[in-house]
Amino acid sequence: MTHQLTRDQARRIVVRAQLLDAERSTDVVGVAEELGAIKIDPTATIAPAEHTILWSRLGSAYDPSVLRKAVETDRLLFEFEGAFRPVSLLPLMLPAMRRWPTHPRSREWLDGNDRFRNEVLARLRAEGPLLASDIPDTAQIARPPDGWSGPNQVVPMLDFLQQQGEVAVAGREGRHRRWDLAERVYPADLPEYEHDEAARLLNERRLQAAGIARQKSPWTPVGEAGEPATIDGIRQKWRVDPQALAAVERDDGGRVAFLNPYDGLLFDRPRLRDLFEFDYVLEQFKPKPQRRYGYFAHPILMGDRFVGMLEAEVDRKNELLVVAAVHELLPFDSEEDEMVRAEIVDLAEWLGVDVAD
Repeated sequence: MTHQLTRDQARRIVVRAQLLDAERSTDVVGVAEELGAIKIDPTATIAPAEHTILWSRLGSAYDPSVLRKAVETDRLLFEFEGAFRPVSLLPLMLPAMRRWPTHPRSREWLDGNDRFRNEVLARLRAEGPLLASDIPDTAQIARPPDGWSGPNQVVPMLDFLQQQGEVAVAGREGRHRRWDLAERVYPADLPEYEHDEAARLLNERRLQAAGIARQKSPWTPVGEAGEPATIDGIRQKWRVDPQALAAVERDDGGRVAFLNPYDGLLFDRPRLRDLFEFDYVLEQFKPKPQRRYGYFAHPILMGDRFVGMLEAEVDRKNELLVVAAVHELLPFDSEEDEMVRAEIVDLAEWLGVDVAD
């Protein structure tokens, strides 16, 4: 059976799947379980991505120390590829990690640096956990600069070993990762899955987090997970999470949410355009004269529509949240204006600052 949905229904499915409906979540690990990944990024005009993503779901009750405890002490979350993920996903990821890399150039670099690889593992075994700066660069072959990392080959080697499941991030010192052997970071009693079964279950988890996704989307790959669906006015075929369909007719009115530019809801840009009619562009890397809404403006979601952009920055010296502008994509009525202002006050309260006059 193919489900026939309106765009309104599809948007409500997405908002609920992303835990941005009226009823706020209450638990950091529970949010991670539902979202699958919480992006890590240090850009902190307001707060780093991992914290604003959780605040937008949990509200002012969110305490950043709870995230750190879940990652570094309780080991209920782990860091991988620039995001915190629930440990329940790890056994589904390990079969693909054990086959990595599949790209010939990456394989050649690893094979050519076999001695370096063994030296990094030996040092971690003897002295870990360590920062990358604690490990000597003895690479025989250097990777060409990629614009993101410098000439030191320790960081790419650690990233490669993490991709293979050999090493893991044990914690952070400020924004710097501390590395250790994966066997000392990951739980020892994880279930085992064959590669195809793990891939199928991983697609189901991706669809659970998305709610609905294009059947052949490179942004949100879900394979044959869920059930087929069509959306009024859109030609492409979709897959929908059957559990999300149970509450598709329930419209609780939603709430206001400020989304960090690296929030997972914003990742699938084609889906944003199709369902939300929101053509989102991150202006962080644009020259200043070309910016329309500011360096790191946060999209404003109201219910199931994007209505504006919050251009704001924390002034830590004066303990103020300075709101440069609230850019209205759709004109606010008095009630909507009041809702946005109330959310700004809540944001400042969570940050421990006042709103600048």
